[in-house]
Amino acid sequence: MRYFLEIAYDGTRYHGWQTQPNAHTVQEVLDDCLSKVLRHPISSVGSGRTDTGVHASQQFVHFDVPEPLDVAQACYRFNRLLPADIVARQLYRVPDDAHTRFDAFARTYHYRITLAKDPFQRYYAYYLSRQPHVQQMNEAALALLRHTDFTTFSKVKGDTRHYNCSIYEAAWEQEGDQLRFTIRANRFLRGMVRLVVGTLLDVGKGKLTVAQFEEAIASQDRSRASGAAPAEGLYLAQVEYPADLFSKAAGDL
Repeated sequence: MRYFLEIAYDGTRYHGWQTQPNAHTVQEVLDDCLSKVLRHPISSVGSGRTDTGVHASQQFVHFDVPEPLDVAQACYRFNRLLPADIVARQLYRVPDDAHTRFDAFARTYHYRITLAKDPFQRYYAYYLSRQPHVQQMNEAALALLRHTDFTTFSKVKGDTRHYNCSIYEAAWEQEGDQLRFTIRANRFLRGMVRLVVGTLLDVGKGKLTVAQFEEAIASQDRSRASGAAPAEGLYLAQVEYPADLFSKAAGDL
């Protein structure tokens, strides 16, 4: 029987989401917890990967178990064993062929910047000492909606088969000394959001024009991207699925 588990985590202490040798990862800690609580070996599948130091205010994983679960009791037991920086929010019974990665039709990331030095935000927002030109960054961000090939914002190495993404939303908003960038798309390339943010910040600092930003996208040249923005400001904020996915298996609960 397949279940989707909605989780959130503070990525500060972890070398990203995905289990890897000789590294402390969110997936490793979560799978260990699930296996102990359910008394069954669990190997979860996440809706996507986050890099070292990146956070998730919403992430989904799926896993299989041989018997039905009491979803409320299971979440309670998960949270008793999970460390304070990972939380199990909700558990859903889903069809046995449901897949957290392949069934997601949109994902949203937020990138947070603080313009005021604050020791309590040092792991949760990128400190920028000078005010960037937000209007210019928003004009440049609109170019992301006009393109589909984002080779420019991809890492050189990886197993990516293609670099096409459909971006539905990309915009900056400012409230006081806090800036937040929201980007929503059907998929993202590994490291893409931080490269986009880093390059947009160069627009905001006057190092690139809006036209040069769009030219960089069109060039499909990785060397035209600026450096990646730091990990601590990035959050996987939302993963979206078809509305009926969580109701199809309701009769089995």
